Amino acid sequence: MKILFILCFLFCTNVYSQDDEMLAREYYKNGDFEKALFEYKKLYAQYPNYNYVFPLVSSYQELEQYDEAQSFLIETIQRFKSPAFMVELGYNYQLKNDQENASLNYNKALESINANPINVNSIVRSFQSHSLINEAVLAYEKAMVLKPEYNYNLQLAQLYGEQGNIEKMFTSYIDFAKSNPNSLGNIKRAISDFTSEDSENENNIIFRKILLKKAQQEPDVFWNEWLSWLFIQQNDFKKAFAQEKAIFNRYPESLYRIEELAGIALSKNEPETAKEIYTYITATAQDLDILLEAHYNLIQLETKQNTKENYDAIDANYQELFNKFGTFSQTLQLQIAYAHFLAFYKNDTKRATAFLEKTLELPLSEIQQAEVKLELGDILVLQEKFNDALIYYTQIQRNVKNSTISQEARFKVAKASYYKGDFKWAESQLKILKASTSQLIANDALDLKLLITDNKYEDSLQIALKKYAKADLLSFQNRNEEAIALLETILKEHKTEPIIPQALFKLAQLFEDKAQFEKAEANYNAIITNYGDGILVDDAYFKLAELYENKLNQPEKAKTLYEKIIFNHADSIYFIEARKKYRALRGDAIN
Repeated sequence: MKILFILCFLFCTNVYSQDDEMLAREYYKNGDFEKALFEYKKLYAQYPNYNYVFPLVSSYQELEQYDEAQSFLIETIQRFKSPAFMVELGYNYQLKNDQENASLNYNKALESINANPINVNSIVRSFQSHSLINEAVLAYEKAMVLKPEYNYNLQLAQLYGEQGNIEKMFTSYIDFAKSNPNSLGNIKRAISDFTSEDSENENNIIFRKILLKKAQQEPDVFWNEWLSWLFIQQNDFKKAFAQEKAIFNRYPESLYRIEELAGIALSKNEPETAKEIYTYITATAQDLDILLEAHYNLIQLETKQNTKENYDAIDANYQELFNKFGTFSQTLQLQIAYAHFLAFYKNDTKRATAFLEKTLELPLSEIQQAEVKLELGDILVLQEKFNDALIYYTQIQRNVKNSTISQEARFKVAKASYYKGDFKWAESQLKILKASTSQLIANDALDLKLLITDNKYEDSLQIALKKYAKADLLSFQNRNEEAIALLETILKEHKTEPIIPQALFKLAQLFEDKAQFEKAEANYNAIITNYGDGILVDDAYFKLAELYENKLNQPEKAKTLYEKIIFNHADSIYFIEARKKYRALRGDAIN
C-alpha cells in the first residue's frame, strides 16, 4: 500500500510539473517574461533541470535584470560544470557592455574543449544562439585539431558562408563531400547557392582555383567530377567534356556520364559540342545500345543542320549503319528515324512506308510494333491520308491500352481529325486526354482543345480555324513557306477574329525555325501589345525572352520579360524556368 502511495505521488507530481512547464513555456512564447520568469524560477527550485536554465536566463535578460542573470549563471556553472553556461555568462556580460569579461568567459568555454573536445557541440549551440559566429568557428576548428577524426566540415562550411569567407566555405563543403559520398547532391545544391552561370563570377573563379589546386595536390577523379559539374553550371561543355574524358580514361567501365553530358549540351542549344561528344562515344563505346544511341543522335543532328543538297549523303550514312549493325529489334530506333527522314525530308513516302512495313515483319514486342505504326500513321498524315492514318492510331490504342504511346496515338487521332476539319471529333478525343498521365500530352491536348473551342463559335463555317489547321498541317509537312503564306493571309482576312494571336504565335515559331529572328520578334511583340489579356501572352513573353537571350544577344530585354512572367503570371507553366533564367541573368546564385 505504501509503495502504491509513493507511485501515485510521483505520478501526480510529474503531471503537475508538466502543466507548470507548459504554462511557463506559453508565457515565454507570448513575451510575458515576468510571468515566465516566475514560473521557471518555481520549476527550477523544485526540479533543478538543465533545460530550464536557458529560458530562465533569457527571461532575466529580456527584463534587463542582468545582475540577477549573472548571479544565477555563476551558481549554475558551479552546479552543472557545463562550459555552455560560460558562453551564456559571457553573453550576459556583453549585454552589460562589459566586453572584457564577455571575452574572458568565451575564451574559458573555448579552452574547455582542450580537456574534453566533445564539449564543442553544446558550446557551439550556445555561441550560435547568440549569433557569435566567429567564436563558433573557433570552437569547431579547435575540436578538429584536437580530434582529427571529428568531421565538422559541413557545419564549418555553413558558418564560413555566414562569415562571407567563401574560400574556406567551398573547401569545407568539398572536404565533407569527399568523406561522405552520399551527401554529394546536398553539397552541390549548397554550393550552387554561391555560384552562377557566369564563369567570370568571383565565386566561380575561387571555386575553380580550389578544385584545380586539390587536383594537383591529390590526383583523384573526385576533383575531375567537381570540375565537370562546375563547367556544366557555366554552360562550358567543352571544358566539362575534357574532364569527363579524363575520368573515363581512369575508369573506362561506363560512358554514362559522357552520354549524359552530350544530352545536356544538346538541350542547351550547343549542337556542335554535342556532335563532338557523340562522335567520341561512337569511337569509344563497346556496348551496342550506347553505340547505337550515339549514332542515332549524331545522324539526327546532321539531318537538322543540313539542306536538301546533302540529303543523299545522310541517306548513305543510314545505309552504312544498317550494313554495319543490321536491321533487327536493337536498331529499331534507327529504322524509324530513317523512315521519317525518307518521308519528311526526302519526300519519298513510298520508300519510307515500304521500309517500315518490312520492319513490322521483325520479331517485335507490342510496344515496338506500336512505335512503328505510330510513324506509319504520321507518314499517312503527311500524305493527307487521314482515314488510313486513323486505322494505325486506333490499332495502337487497342493493342497497348493504358500506355503512354497509346495516349500519344489518341492525341494523333485528335490532331488528324483537326487537320481535316473534323473539330467535333477532335474535341471529344482531347477531352479524354486532359487527364493523361503524360503531362506533355495533357498540356498539348489542352492547348489544342482551347484553340478549337475559342474559335469554332466565331464563324459558323469555321473558315479561319480551317485555314489555321491547314497552315498547321503544312508546317507538319515541312512546307514552311506555304504555311507562312497562309498564316499571313489569315492575318489580313480575319483581323477581328480570335484566331489572330494564335496565327501570330505560329508565325513567330516558323520565323525562328528559318532564323528570321527579327520577324519572330515582331510577331511575339504584336501578341504582347495587342493581346495582353489573352492566354498566349505568357507564351509570347517566354519565347521572346529566350529569343533575346539566345539569339539576339539582348540579355537586359530578356531579363525584363522573365520578370514580367514572375510578377504577373505566377500560374504560368513557364514560371519556374523564367525565375531561374531571370536570376541567372541578374547574376544571382542558381539553385
